[in-house]
Amino acid sequence: MAFLLPPCSSSTSQTTSPLSFHPPITSSSNLSSTQIPTKSSNDWISKFRSKSLNFALSGALTLGLSLSGVGVAHALVGVNKPELLPKEFSPVIDVAGFLSDGQEKRLAQEIANIEKDTGFKLRVLAQNYPDTPGLAIKDFWQVDDRTIVFVADPTFGNILNFNVGALVDLDVPRSFWSRLAGKYGNMFYWKEKGEDGSIEAAVTAISNCLREPVGSTNCSEVN
Repeated sequence: MAFLLPPCSSSTSQTTSPLSFHPPITSSSNLSSTQIPTKSSNDWISKFRSKSLNFALSGALTLGLSLSGVGVAHALVGVNKPELLPKEFSPVIDVAGFLSDGQEKRLAQEIANIEKDTGFKLRVLAQNYPDTPGLAIKDFWQVDDRTIVFVADPTFGNILNFNVGALVDLDVPRSFWSRLAGKYGNMFYWKEKGEDGSIEAAVTAISNCLREPVGSTNCSEVN
């Protein structure tokens, strides 16, 4: 997982950051999902892997680095509040109160179905930074290379933020996450539909994407 930093003062929308410790891609990035990393870029990426997960989850948010490492923002103060975790395991943690009990149950069931059908683990954290369990979710959810951590936080405008594991990154084009954030995470959308509406729409789109056969056109639509 790449470390996540808050956005600079710009209109760029939220990013994705892979759990494979790759640097995140901004939604305005022009990188193609078919780009092949060079050996030097892989070496550069590997140097971040041992350190970046803690930054990703302690900051729990968003813009910072493009794939080339450009655009470093100021780091947020790290957060680690295990007391905000639920007493029992849940794939959905809503410390911000965006979701009703019924919505949480429906999302948890959809997430269970996704894991059963695809093998990928989707985890949803709804928060208002700095009120977040932050780094504590890593062990609570046993985050690994098959995990998608979806952080819903409107603090910086775009509510949708993603950290995707290395194995997810092999099957899902990186551009999908940027397009997803652009469609359902922008401020106009969630102010009209509600934070819960953005979260539910995003989970549905992720479910549809993960169920598509892997190929040159998978996840080309966000729906």
